[in-house]
Amino acid sequence: MQDLNIAFIQFDISWHNPVANRKALEVKINGINSAVDLIILPEMFTTGFTMAVHKYAEQTNGATLNWMKKMAVKTKAVITGSIIINEGEHYFNRLLWVKPDESYLHYDKRHLFRMADEHSHFAQGNKQPVFELNGWRFKPQICYDLRFPVWSRNVNLEYDVLIYIANWPAARVLAWDTLLQARAIENLCYCIGVNRVGIDGTDKRYNGHSGCFNFKGNALNELSEKEETIYVTLSKLDLVNYRDSFPTNLDADSFNIHHLT
Repeated sequence: MQDLNIAFIQFDISWHNPVANRKALEVKINGINSAVDLIILPEMFTTGFTMAVHKYAEQTNGATLNWMKKMAVKTKAVITGSIIINEGEHYFNRLLWVKPDESYLHYDKRHLFRMADEHSHFAQGNKQPVFELNGWRFKPQICYDLRFPVWSRNVNLEYDVLIYIANWPAARVLAWDTLLQARAIENLCYCIGVNRVGIDGTDKRYNGHSGCFNFKGNALNELSEKEETIYVTLSKLDLVNYRDSFPTNLDADSFNIHHLT
């Protein structure tokens, strides 16, 4: 059972400056000091959490996806993070999962943050993909999705790792810390949250707290508030052994999610 090495990058996103953000992240990615299988970037890592969709949206095969492909080839790792994507008349807050062979998958944010009017600018996602990497299964989520546990429920243990990428403000960091831990415990999985730091163009402050929690809710790294690359190694054997010894999934309530449009 192969362990998985992950790096996630907590950084200060330059407001509305995709070129500067890609350059800054390229330096950070080039500075990763060990072989990793997966590199995780925050939500809207090219722009910050903006509603200026008409100005900053990219087409599916735009500059950022091509940059991610280049980085994936160079590092031989999957790279994931979200950007604004335009498809026809719709805009999506889209997580891209880019592989070293330059193929990619995606997840569109389901729960749009109405307190910032995101629901007026973006279209809802309606798919719940599970991505595979080296025998591991990942369920991707984005920021506000964290507050809706039914959307992330690990039905029949369909995934091993739950990922949340975010621009989650410091004012609500207690909810971030608490819910990441809860999602790990209730879903018998590893749960990773990757947030930004700094102040955005709307004067919101972000204090990171990017972290990985194991299936018992234990943090596998310190929850820092500075720019840094954080490394964790996930043990598949530990996960399997815990699920075998404490199979709460066998007593889970069955349900269906209806009316996905």
